[in-house]
Amino acid sequence: MQRINIIGREDEQKILEQYLNSGKAELIAIYGRRRVGKTYLIKSFFDDKFDFTFTGLYDVSRGVQLSQFQKFLAKYSGKPVNRFRDWFEAFDALAEYLDTLDKERIIVFFDEIPWMDTPKSNFLAAFSQFWNDWAAQKNNFKLFVCGSATTWMVSKFIGNKGGIYGRISRSIWLRPFSLGETEQFLRDIKGINMSRHQLLQAYMIFGGIPYYLDMLDKSIPFDVCVDNLLFKQGAPLRMEFDFLFRTLFKEAKIYRSTVEAIAQKLKGLTRAEIIKSLNISDGGMLTEILDNLEKCDFIRRYTAIGKTERDSMYQLTDLFSLFYLKFVASGGGQEENLWSKLSGKSKTSAWSGYAFEQVCLHHIPQIKKALSIGGIISNVHSWSCRPFTDKNGTQWQGGQIDLLIDRSDEVINICEIKYVKDEFAIDADYDAVLRRRATLFATVTKTKKAIYHTFITTYGVARNNYSGIVQSEVLADDLFASFGI
Repeated sequence: MQRINIIGREDEQKILEQYLNSGKAELIAIYGRRRVGKTYLIKSFFDDKFDFTFTGLYDVSRGVQLSQFQKFLAKYSGKPVNRFRDWFEAFDALAEYLDTLDKERIIVFFDEIPWMDTPKSNFLAAFSQFWNDWAAQKNNFKLFVCGSATTWMVSKFIGNKGGIYGRISRSIWLRPFSLGETEQFLRDIKGINMSRHQLLQAYMIFGGIPYYLDMLDKSIPFDVCVDNLLFKQGAPLRMEFDFLFRTLFKEAKIYRSTVEAIAQKLKGLTRAEIIKSLNISDGGMLTEILDNLEKCDFIRRYTAIGKTERDSMYQLTDLFSLFYLKFVASGGGQEENLWSKLSGKSKTSAWSGYAFEQVCLHHIPQIKKALSIGGIISNVHSWSCRPFTDKNGTQWQGGQIDLLIDRSDEVINICEIKYVKDEFAIDADYDAVLRRRATLFATVTKTKKAIYHTFITTYGVARNNYSGIVQSEVLADDLFASFGI
C-alpha cells in the first residue's frame, strides 16, 4: 500500500510491506548516500510508530551511546533501566523489554547503526548474539536498520562473515530521486511549481537529494535560493561537502582528495592518473578508496567499449559534489551572490553540459523507454580512441563517444548529449564530425551492427538540411518519465 506522504519509492514500499507481513522474523537493511531519505522512508512508512527505536550518535564514545540507549529503553518500557556496561547487557535488556509485549508484530528501528559500532565496542558481536539467540526465534519480530556509511553497511553488516552472515532478509539501496520524483516532491510537498528547465537546473545542482531539495523556498527565486544555500556567509550547505566525507569515512582527507583529483577532468581519470595526481603508491589502499567511493555513489568506474579493465576510467558522478567543487570550493566563498550573477552565462556552459550528461546517465531507463527499446537487451558503454595511423598509412584523428547503447537487435545507438537553450542546429561542419566519428567507431571496433545517431537534447534538434542524420531523439521532458526500479 502506497503511503500518501511518501514521494516515489514504490518498489521499496512494496518490499517493506512484503517483509512486514511475512510470518517470520525479518532483518531489513536500508543503505544509500547521506541525505537521500532513508530515515524519512522508514519513519513515514510506519508513521513513526515503533516498539523501540534508537539512532546512533556521530563521533561519540561507547559510553555515551550506551547511556543514550539506556535512556530510550527506559522511555519505551516505562520503567527504570540500570546502566549498561557493554552492548551485550544493552541488547539483553532490550530483549527483556520486548518479551513483555503481546502484539501481532513487534517493530524495531535502528537508525545510523554504523555510528553505534565505535572502536573496540564489540557492537557487532553483541548485535549478532541478540539476533541469533533471541530475535530470530520471534516470528512476529521485524527489525529495520539504516546507515549512511555505505561502506560499513555493505562490508561489515550486509556482507558480514561472522555471526550475522546470511541473516539479512533483504537489503535495500535507496537511490536519489529521479527527475520525475523531484518534480512531484517540489510540487506536492513543497508547493513549488517550476518549469521543466528550472527543475533540470535544480537537479544538476542538488542531484535529486531530498534533504537539499527540501531547503528550497517557494517565495524566493531559484537562483537566490542557490546563493542562500551555498554562497552566503553561514549558508547551510556551504560545509556540506566536507561534512559528507567526515561522516562517511574515517580517513576523510584522502577520500576528499581523491574526489577532487578525479573532478579535474570531466571524462575522469585512469588509476595511473589518480596515483600521479595524489602522489601515492599503487596498492590495496587505493583500491579500497575507489571501491568505497563507488559504493557511496560519488564516482563511477567504466570501461570504454573495446578497452580492458586496466584502462578503466573513474568519473565523478555525484552532481552536488560536481557543482560544489566547480563553483563553491573554487570560488573561495568571496561572492555571496555568485550564482545569481553566473546562472545562464557562458562561464557555466562547461559545467552545465557535463552535468546534463550525468543527469542522462542517471536516467538510462527513461532514455530506453523514450527510444521504445525498454524490452530489448542492451548494454551502456562509453568509447574513445586516440589518433592513430592504420596499416594502410591512413591517419585517423581519434574521437570520443560518451554514451553508446549496444543492443541485442543488432543496433548501436551513438548518443549525442547536448544541453542548449533552444533547439540544437546541426551545421555542415558538425554533420561531417558525426559521420567521420561513426566511420571511425565502426572501423576500430569492427562492428557489423547498424549505427543509429541519437540526440538527447533539452528541446530537440532543429529541422534543416543536416538534421536527417538523426534517427532518434530524446528530449529533456522524456527524462521526467516515471520508471520503477
